[in-house]
Amino acid sequence: MLVDPARSYDLIGDVHGCAHTLAHLLDAMGYRKQRGVWRHSERQVIFLGDIIDRGPRIREALHLVWDMVDAGQAHCIIGNHEFNALGWYMPAPPESGKAFVREHSPRFAMLLQETFDQFEAYPDEWKAFRDWFYELPLYLENDRFRVVHACWDSAVIDRLRPRLENGCLDPAFVREAGIDGGFACKALDRLLRGTDMPLPDGLTMTSEEGFVRTFFRTKFWEANPSTYGDVVFQPGGLPEQVARVPLSQRQKSRLFLYGPEEPLLFVGHYWRRGTPGPIRDNLACLDYSAVKYGKLVAYRLDQETRLDPAKFVWVDVQR
Repeated sequence: MLVDPARSYDLIGDVHGCAHTLAHLLDAMGYRKQRGVWRHSERQVIFLGDIIDRGPRIREALHLVWDMVDAGQAHCIIGNHEFNALGWYMPAPPESGKAFVREHSPRFAMLLQETFDQFEAYPDEWKAFRDWFYELPLYLENDRFRVVHACWDSAVIDRLRPRLENGCLDPAFVREAGIDGGFACKALDRLLRGTDMPLPDGLTMTSEEGFVRTFFRTKFWEANPSTYGDVVFQPGGLPEQVARVPLSQRQKSRLFLYGPEEPLLFVGHYWRRGTPGPIRDNLACLDYSAVKYGKLVAYRLDQETRLDPAKFVWVDVQR
C-alpha cells in the first residue's frame, strides 16, 4: 500500500497496550488531543503493528490508534499479534490437521490472555476491532521508504500484490495460513515474524516467557557472516559456545539479505534494548520493549534518504 512520499511521518514501534506511554510520546512530539483525536498540523503517525497483548491498557491503546487512523491522522500496519488474534478465531482448513489457524495452545493463549481479559466486558468492541485488523495492510511503501512489522522480502511481497487488495489480509488468506508449509503461512511468517535459523545439534533455548525454542531469530542485513553469533538478532543473544559455531556454506546461502542500497526500512517486533538508533543507515527497528519497562520509540521522518540518529525520540517506561 502506497503512502505519500512528500509528507513527514512519525513512525512508532510496538505499543502492546501501553496507552499512557503512547500519549506521552505523542505529546512530546507536538501532537495535541483535539475533538477526541491526537493530531498534528504538519505530520502523521505510522504505527508498526502489535498494538494489542501484554500491556495494561490494550483497549485504550486500540481506541487511540483507531481514532487517529479513522481521522486521517495515522496509518497502522498489522503485526504478528493482531494476526494471532485473527487466527485464534479462524477455523483451519481440514487438511491442516488443526482446529484453528492459531492453535489454542498454552503459548498463544498466554500471548492473547491480557487482550481477552480487558475486552471481556466488551465483546462487540473486540469483534469490531478484529474486523478492523483486516483493514490494516501488511506493509506500506513509496520510492523513499518501506514499513513492515518484521522483515521486508520483495519476492514475497511481489507475490502478495495481486492476491491481497492494498496489502490487507482477507479471511480466505488467513484460513489458508493454517496450512503449515504453504505459501500463506510462509509469507506471513516472513513479514510478521522475520527470519530464523535452527539451533545446532538439537539444542534448545527458553525464552523470557518460559517457552522452549529450537530456532533463533536472525539478522536479515548481514552480508558476510561467519558464525551463529554474527547473525543472531534477539534479546540475550546466544550461549557463547553456540555463538562461536561456524556457519556452513549452505547456511550462508540460505540467509536472506536486505541490501544497503535499498530504500529506508522501518520494522518493529524485535524487543531491542539500549539507546535507540539505526541498525544501518537504511534500516531501523523501533521496538525497544516498551511493555517490558523499556522505551516506546519513534523516528521523525522527513525527506532524508539515510537515517539520522538524532531523529529517534522515545519515552522511557517507568516501573
